[in-house]
Amino acid sequence: MRPRLHFTAHSGWINDPHGITYRDGAYHVFYQYVPGSTSWAPNCHWGHATGPDLLSLAEGPVAIAPGDGDDGIWTGSLVQDGDDVRIFYTATSMPDFGIGRIRVAIPEADDWNSWQKGATVAEAPAGLDIIAYRDPFLVKEDDEWRMFVGAGLRDGTATALSYVSDDLDNWTYDGIALQRSTTETDQVWMGALWECPQIFHLGGRAVMVSSVWDDDVLHYAGYALGTYADGQFTADTWGRLTYGESYYAPSLFLDAAEQPCLSFWMRGIADIEEGWASAHSVPHRLRLEGDTLIAEPHPDVAAHRSGPVADGRTDGLGADIVWRAGDGSVAISSGGEETAQIIRTGGSASIVIGGREWSVPVRGGIRVVLDGPVLELSSDAGLFGAAISPAGDGFDIATDSAEVTVYSLV
Repeated sequence: MRPRLHFTAHSGWINDPHGITYRDGAYHVFYQYVPGSTSWAPNCHWGHATGPDLLSLAEGPVAIAPGDGDDGIWTGSLVQDGDDVRIFYTATSMPDFGIGRIRVAIPEADDWNSWQKGATVAEAPAGLDIIAYRDPFLVKEDDEWRMFVGAGLRDGTATALSYVSDDLDNWTYDGIALQRSTTETDQVWMGALWECPQIFHLGGRAVMVSSVWDDDVLHYAGYALGTYADGQFTADTWGRLTYGESYYAPSLFLDAAEQPCLSFWMRGIADIEEGWASAHSVPHRLRLEGDTLIAEPHPDVAAHRSGPVADGRTDGLGADIVWRAGDGSVAISSGGEETAQIIRTGGSASIVIGGREWSVPVRGGIRVVLDGPVLELSSDAGLFGAAISPAGDGFDIATDSAEVTVYSLV
């Protein structure tokens, strides 16, 4: 079973979205892609998809493939400086693919379907005992460019390394922008490596959002809040953004309204018999409330609604459930079989799917997006995602709360 609104490749494995760019009325999404496989392998390619929104993407040809000295084309970012468009990606080589190098590529045509590889512009700096190095993220700072690269040190310190350039060609290492030891657990544990560390400003604060990695285990998305200047991030707050085992690899982008948003890789969504594995989340728009980073489903999700549905029965396997406030329960079934149950009590929600149960924090209203085999739950306290197995061709949604409204998604 394939979701309709969550992006999946026609076949093969996908993971991290990256380089998401809105241009000339369409979104371009690049992503990690392993063709011909339903499991991850180090020979990743950059896939490419386009669409009017991130819920209506059409898969295109591979944008960048291994070769020319690269055994893998790992995560990176896309920048535009006037007519100058470049991808900065992690080039990996066997056998030590954990320590990559940063290489550039330029488009061969205006459709961005194929890219010509260029020079290597950065490598792991000498003097640091680095065991992992990857995932460049670029931002423009006044008259120069700043690049952050995720690196893990042998002593268990997660870092975002900083580089600076005035022309996108020549880069100078500028030290560690932010670091934290894996032994620190105050507020939230942030692991031994930050994959895809991205630093930006929101609501007058500096924000770093990343994936939390430790000893080859992929955990969740976390963040830091604080101040940033001249390549140095001073954190005063640490937080956790996602729960469950699905969300990973948040990718920052600006939407059509130039508002900051995240898209995630969703693990565990797959149809092995049909030959595809993994999906991308719906896009989430970001805001700050005090010391909390909040991600909420993008307005494009609501644009795909029909309804509301008076009897709780959706037309097809797509639903947007709006739970405005209060305790209670929502039972989701399909084809006469229970699909999921959500029970809210105070500041927590119990989510039961297929005999498994998770407890996640919630605050304020709750949104639940259902799309075939995908469930996404969001509130001001964070995000939860999981795979589900609907047995029918629609959902039946029952609730004991008067504060719940159900829409079909089309």
